[in-house]
Amino acid sequence: MPKASVTRQIAREKQKLIDFVLDIEKYPEFIPFCIDSKVYEKNEKNNEIAIIADLTIGKKPFVDTYKSDVRYKKKDDTIHVTNIGGPLKHLENNWKFIQKENFTEVHFDVDFEIKNKFLDMIMTKSFEYGLNKIADAFQERAEKI
Repeated sequence: MPKASVTRQIAREKQKLIDFVLDIEKYPEFIPFCIDSKVYEKNEKNNEIAIIADLTIGKKPFVDTYKSDVRYKKKDDTIHVTNIGGPLKHLENNWKFIQKENFTEVHFDVDFEIKNKFLDMIMTKSFEYGLNKIADAFQERAEKI
């Protein structure tokens, strides 16, 4: 199972970055290999926002859609994502946002496994490169908002 972590310092306010990450429907506009996204549910309770969403990712001929449960814990400034359907056997990623004086430190870690062993092997080999491309895309877009 590929696992990795990325930390970025982004010159934006913490809450603006959290809102940006939670704006899942805009992901196809800037994330590499993200073809489509759809939010099915978004519920806000006292200290949490819960979102159920699909992401369609890939590059032809390997395109697939997976459903995720996204939980933003306001008290901790964290976002936790797990898969609940699709080609992933396992997905867990976490975002942590820490406001500093002139920037926000963003920690992102991901751990996943694809059900299809062949695709999992391919993704494992290119995983770190892909993760850095995605982190770069998030940072570039976040600095423009």
